[in-house]
Amino acid sequence: MTDASAARSRAVFEFKSATLPLIAVILKTADLAVLTAALDVQLADSPDFFEQEPVVIDLSQLPEDEARAAIDFAALRRILARHQTQPVAVRGATEAQAQAARAAGLAIAAMPVAPPARPAEAPSPAPQIVREVPVPQGGTLLIDRPLRSGQQVYARGGDVIVTEVVNFGAEVIADGHIHVYAPLRGKAIAGARGNTEARIFTTCLEAQLVAIAGIYRTSEVALPAAVAGKSAQIRLADDKLLMEPIAG
Repeated sequence: MTDASAARSRAVFEFKSATLPLIAVILKTADLAVLTAALDVQLADSPDFFEQEPVVIDLSQLPEDEARAAIDFAALRRILARHQTQPVAVRGATEAQAQAARAAGLAIAAMPVAPPARPAEAPSPAPQIVREVPVPQGGTLLIDRPLRSGQQVYARGGDVIVTEVVNFGAEVIADGHIHVYAPLRGKAIAGARGNTEARIFTTCLEAQLVAIAGIYRTSEVALPAAVAGKSAQIRLADDKLLMEPIAG
């Protein structure tokens, strides 16, 4: 039997859909010099944060005056590769941008973005780095490194545990509960897809924003003295956020 006949007589491969963890780098500027400087500053303290993980370049939040700008995707791939990422695709591109991306060896992707359950903020030229990790229903994602400003982790379909500091400007999002066993200084969004039973736990509550099932509270309203800077849990009660100290 020839090799071709053998291949026809049995399955030697198959195509199946796969759910994989991906990082989206959401660009806020098309100026690659500005982008390079922002990435160098933001990731200076964690050069190995991404460990050669695949990256999707998201152009959907470029400013209106830059939304159709020509982008040197080959140069952009090199910039991102310097920070231990592997750019594989582009989303939110115009037709001209898509053609340029394909010419640079990138695929064109249409992917859902993390839920925006938070108040509007002033636009920034810095990129937003999103780590969206699907987890089994009821499962748990573990993050054991600090989250810097501009970094976002979204545990889609489950809970998340963070064992290091969540810095101001960083975001932790989960469809279930959020546990932060360190200072929570950034944003924590639990029950992102409407789970009103979700809770937020932290050993040091200093949050910029907390939200459960779309109901949020920002740092513009001072934290109660009983929980500020202390171990606390946050839950919903009668559609209001209830913050309670956790006994030591």
